[in-house]
Amino acid sequence: MTIAVLFISFFVLMLIGVPIAISLGASALFTMIVATDLPLGSIVQQAFTSLDSFSLLAIPLFILAGVLMSQGGVSKRLLRLADVLVGYLTGGLAIGTVLASMFFAAISGSGPATVAAIGSFMIPSMDKKGYDKPFAAAVTATAGSIGVILPPSIPFIMFGIVGGVSIGGLFLAGIIPGILVGLALMFVSYRTAKKRNFPTEGKFPTFLEVLKAINYAKWALLIPVIILGGIYSGFFSPTESAAVACMYALFIGLFVYKELTFKKLYSVFLEATLLNIPVIIIISFSISFAYLLSIERIPATIAQFITGISENMIITMLLVSAFLFVVGMFIDTISAVVILTPILLPVAVAVGIDPIHFGVIMVCNLAVGYVTPPLGVNLFVASHISKVSIERISRALVPFIIAMLVVIVIIIMIPQLSTFIPNLAK
Repeated sequence: MTIAVLFISFFVLMLIGVPIAISLGASALFTMIVATDLPLGSIVQQAFTSLDSFSLLAIPLFILAGVLMSQGGVSKRLLRLADVLVGYLTGGLAIGTVLASMFFAAISGSGPATVAAIGSFMIPSMDKKGYDKPFAAAVTATAGSIGVILPPSIPFIMFGIVGGVSIGGLFLAGIIPGILVGLALMFVSYRTAKKRNFPTEGKFPTFLEVLKAINYAKWALLIPVIILGGIYSGFFSPTESAAVACMYALFIGLFVYKELTFKKLYSVFLEATLLNIPVIIIISFSISFAYLLSIERIPATIAQFITGISENMIITMLLVSAFLFVVGMFIDTISAVVILTPILLPVAVAVGIDPIHFGVIMVCNLAVGYVTPPLGVNLFVASHISKVSIERISRALVPFIIAMLVVIVIIIMIPQLSTFIPNLAK
């Protein structure tokens, strides 16, 4: 009864256009009134106390760091480096878009931020050079989804908080899967460009040109080194690394690249604030929703149901992945992580999956949700930049989504892809 009321009311509210954060809170409140004896004040208490977390502070700080880097000239330098490294290949601009997104993802931790920062440069460039515009928007949208797989990743932070898993370990675990997703998207870009005879730009770079490009982008490339190096050397925690990233981005934007000014900082902080507000509201009500699930022992019931189908690790993870793929179409990634981690993590552990490996599987699956209608946030950002309809971009996305799903299956089959680097760091 409780499960039915909770999920039916949630999806009804979603279908009639109620914002997801309000849908989460309202469905939890309605269920408490209709199907439980819990005090109504507990939903507000959970929403408020959920934000009193030192680890959670990393999310607004990484969002701020991403905006500072985007406005401070970081994305421009990363694009130049990517162009030098792969611009000479067939479909070089598309491949360079994926590579630049991987660089920026290792800085921002956000999918939509990566699409906005890289797409604003690359979509017009690809259009001008004769690339199909829906294809240009599709490759940018899917490349942006790497932003939640490579460290620092905001969904990894939420998974670590909710699941009690090492955030630093999750950051390291995302490196190889993130690179694999990037390579898969590059391969699809190359094959599509070859098939459609997209133009090839540039020439094979000399060693000196590569060194110059690396030197031009060196301050930007140091950011992920500082973040991960600081965490694993013991100098600071993941949350403190977000504050360090903000200070570093502010310093290079103001005094090294000099593309930030003190007058421009107002718009930077305003943009970061507007990005943070919906994220924080979603997190607070998601935790209230998850609290109701746990009180009613819904996670244990669902876990028992899934393990009852099969106790084989691979079959179970494929079933969970199919479920997460569908969920990602309709529910925001952060909300999905908060709600589903208490449900699915016990299932993973029961069939012998390492919690860090499962975190990677979960986030990779939900990353596909960034580019699947109707809620694909990256789709909307790419559509806005390219002025191409969601429908046309969605058709161009199909081979990219298939490539991402193939990589997810490989990650499930080979756990060492996720656990190798974290195990080295122990």
